[in-house]
Amino acid sequence: MRSLFVLAVFLVVAAAPVPARAVLPASTFSYDATAPLDVRIARSWREGTTTFEDVTFASPFSRRIHAQIVVPAGAGPRPGVLFVHWLGDPKTTNLTEFLPDARALAGRGIVSVLVDAMWAAPEWFDKGRSPDTDYADSIHQVVDLRRAIDLLLAQPDVDAQRIAYVGHDFGAMYGAVLSGVDARPKFYVLMAGTTSFSDWFLLGAQPKDKAAFVAQMRVLDPPDYLAAGTERKLMLQFSLHDQYVSMPAALRFAAAAPGECGLFFYDADHGLGRPEIATDRLDWLESRLLEDHV
Repeated sequence: MRSLFVLAVFLVVAAAPVPARAVLPASTFSYDATAPLDVRIARSWREGTTTFEDVTFASPFSRRIHAQIVVPAGAGPRPGVLFVHWLGDPKTTNLTEFLPDARALAGRGIVSVLVDAMWAAPEWFDKGRSPDTDYADSIHQVVDLRRAIDLLLAQPDVDAQRIAYVGHDFGAMYGAVLSGVDARPKFYVLMAGTTSFSDWFLLGAQPKDKAAFVAQMRVLDPPDYLAAGTERKLMLQFSLHDQYVSMPAALRFAAAAPGECGLFFYDADHGLGRPEIATDRLDWLESRLLEDHV
């Protein structure tokens, strides 16, 4: 595994950088950050010393976003992590994908917010989304993620200088876009994301004009936003047996990353569900959020 990691890093460093295209202006993703979050708690419970809250909060687009807040015991400045799930197994195509991570991080004194993204809706890919609205919906999703960071920072004692983002699949791709328009997260773990939203959207409902659709979505290509982001630390987790993300696509994604970037390939599928993958992710987050701060 270590030799695969070193080879991947060498290829990224050795490859000639691809000039980034212009990204959409930051105003495209603006919203009223002073508007009330209007957090409504549906249920609250404790597991040992950790508190869980099942909540909804206000999106800038006149809808409610479902989330869970996981808060460890204690007080004092502490890091926070926003988790955004994948589109995969229906059982975990929602905020529950990363609940084990949030529980583990709570034991290390880290606050987590987990959100249901738009693709958590039942049958979203086949029946919920439309090529006619994919562009606008994608922008709205990024804004909703910015609003979720507001929710994370609203939790008591969360240190605004130690915010991380973890996303898988679509969660990684929208996280990459977020990195180019919101400077608050300083650390990112992005898992099995690809370089173009069109690559995946075109696996479903077809647009009337494919060329026009691809051109419209191209301005949201995740690598361009990674390249445009401020200096930060990233961990990229990819699979050696991914039916949706090729090795060249993974390396192009990684080549765009600014700052310190750890690139890992695993003997796994697109789900990246093996325990050691989660262990690597949690250890990386702890070392950046806690040890680097000492």
